[in-house]
Formats: sequence, C-alpha cells, structure tokens
Amino acid sequence: MATNLPASTSPHHPSTYQAPDWPTILAAHARIAPHIHRTPVLTSRSLDAIAGARLFFKCDNFQKTGSFKIRGASNAILSMTDAEVAHGIVTLSSGNHGAAVACAAAWRGVPAYIVMPKNAPRVKCEAVKAYGGKITFCEPKVSARAEAAARVQAETGATLVHPYDDDRIIAGQATAAKELLEEVRDLDAVFAPVSGGGLLSGTCLGVQGLRPGIAVFGCEPERADDAYRSIQTGTLQALESSDTIADGLRASLSPRTFAILRERVRGILLVTEEEIIAATRLVWERMKIIIEPSCAVALAPLLRPGTIAALGLPQQAERVLPKLGVIFSGGNLDLTSLPFK
Repeated sequence: MATNLPASTSPHHPSTYQAPDWPTILAAHARIAPHIHRTPVLTSRSLDAIAGARLFFKCDNFQKTGSFKIRGASNAILSMTDAEVAHGIVTLSSGNHGAAVACAAAWRGVPAYIVMPKNAPRVKCEAVKAYGGKITFCEPKVSARAEAAARVQAETGATLVHPYDDDRIIAGQATAAKELLEEVRDLDAVFAPVSGGGLLSGTCLGVQGLRPGIAVFGCEPERADDAYRSIQTGTLQALESSDTIADGLRASLSPRTFAILRERVRGILLVTEEEIIAATRLVWERMKIIIEPSCAVALAPLLRPGTIAALGLPQQAERVLPKLGVIFSGGNLDLTSLPFK
C-alpha cells in the first residue's frame, strides 16, 4: 500500500518511499467517481496533421472546478475522518488546487483556508472565493507559500492538504490517466504538464497500472525547468519563483514526486513561452475549447517538427502514425487578458 507520509517527512531518497499502488488508485477512483466528471477524450484531425501523430486529449479542462485538481483534492478530503477535518483544511496554491480544495471542503461542510501568491490570476482567486475558500495572499515564492500556510495552520488548527506532496493527492490525479487508457488502450505514449509533479506522478502510476509498456513524458516551461534539471542531474532541483505564462506550473517538485518520476517518467520536454501561447491559441481555434496556458504545455512540444520522431517510440507495424495521449489539465484563465496577439 502507499506510504502516506505528511509533507514535512517526505522521503529524501526514492529507496525510502513506496508510491501509491494500483489498489490504492482503484480505491481513490471509486471514492471520487460519484463526485467528479468522467471527462471526454477528444480528437482533432487538424492537430493530428500538424503533429504527425494521432492525438487523444483527456479533457480535464471540462472537469469540476475547471481542472484535474478536484481529483486529488476530493480523494484527500473525502478520505479524512471527521476529526481530521473538524478545524477545516489549509493549502497553498496558485489557483486550481485552491479552488478544488475549497469545493471538496464545502462538500464536507468545513472551512477551507487557501494561501495564494499575490500575482495569482484574478479568475482563479474569484473561483476560490466562489467555492467558499478564505484566501491569504503571500509573496510569489515557493518558500513564502510554505511559510504562510504554516502560519495559517497554526492559527486555525486546520489540516494541511498539500497540492502534490501527498499520496492521496497523487492517487487521485492518477485517475485521469486511468480513464484515458480505459477508453484508448493502445496508446504509444502519454504526455502531461509538470510543476510540483502530482499530475505527472499520478499519470505514471495510472499508466503503469493498466499498460506498463506505455511511455510517459512530462512537459514543462523553459522558464520553470526544475523537473527537467532534476531528472537530468538525478538530484532534486529547487525553483523559488518563475514568471512563465503557465501560472499553474510555477511550483517545484517535492522529494515524493521526484522519487516517483525519476523511476518512471521517460523524459521531460521543455517548451518556450511562444510555443505555449501558440499551442493555446491553436487549440482554441481548431478544437473550439478553452484551455489555459499551463494545459497547452502538454501539447506544445508535439507541435515542434521532429519532436515525436526523436522520442524513440517503438514502431507499430500495423499503423503509420503513433497514438499519443495528452492530459489537458485545466481551462481556467482570465478572458479579459488573453495572451494572443
């Protein structure tokens, strides 16, 4: 079974840590399924033509609260005892996780205290408030978020639900890949954005549980490349702050998520700010759906000529084009300040 260590005692070496196992993920899915959407898997012939592959998009931009985050947040909060939630829930978030925690806490009838950087998008702040969350703003630094969350926790007695350094969160996020592979079983690879690593770790575990031969790749902004540097060096790298337009990807890996990724992820693909914006706009134009820049990071590298050929995916004799799954993580962005020119 998974070792659900609190964030403060996260493992500092992968040999000390056991990731959530398949029964844990199955239990998480059963727990949250009545409360969340089973989001659709969409395709686009025009994007297939650009990428030179058959793309299957797991659209958690249509998920409750507008992102995949409700999967992990609801699994964590719905699995807690009444005593654990008696004084509410506290978390730190750039936006989507905060909204998800506020929503899931409301389902349990307890308060949610959300620490957010003062540069968080207004639309994400408003979403947290709409779900009943109480916001405390802090400086836009990883250390400032942690310090503010500790302070709020001490003041309120609330239980911390970390956005990614928590096995219950990771198991919940794994359900997105599980649903994707239940619908499209013969994928050659799956791509997901990476920040703190909860979604990408869960994607690795979800894929491993159903089809262990499928490669998983993380996708990351060049301006927030700690996961790339961590995998390349074999040592956890820090990221104190970032100004990437992908505001949901400004956190850094934890020892827990790094332990999972260094053993299971095939690689991390970096993308520029220009590529993120172009991919976001392309999805809006061709698929007629709203995604946020953080979500577009998972597609952006696949639109770059030569990327897919360089991945070393096995050749499938029965088809010409590889079949690739892409986790669309969310669709929450400020429609009054779009990045498109």
